[in-house]
Amino acid sequence: MISVLIAEDQAMVRGAIASLLALEDDIDVVAQVGRGDDAVDRARMLRPDVALLDIEMPGLDGLAAAEELARELPETRTLILTTFGRPGYLRRAIEAGVDGFMLKDAPANQLADAIREVNAG
Repeated sequence: MISVLIAEDQAMVRGAIASLLALEDDIDVVAQVGRGDDAVDRARMLRPDVALLDIEMPGLDGLAAAEELARELPETRTLILTTFGRPGYLRRAIEAGVDGFMLKDAPANQLADAIREVNAG
């Protein structure tokens, strides 16, 4: 079972992602948070396999949260899920140690596959 922490500031989007992932037999959403700093705190406690992070959130943004997770919890892989596909964000994500990068306009069925791929390395 792949444990996943979802960090997304929009409650409806966060809930929809969690509901979508709940349909998967091998994925367990262990936490849902709306702030980047909360994502880091919950990850420290829960040690999820994958942290699914939005870029723009209050507290720490998703890239700063990913950087902290890479430094403190290297066993937790990070997947950025964002509306913003700008090259600068991708470059910053790579520099932050992100394991995967996905746009929110991708087909929904690709999210579970991306989580599996990121978890597998």
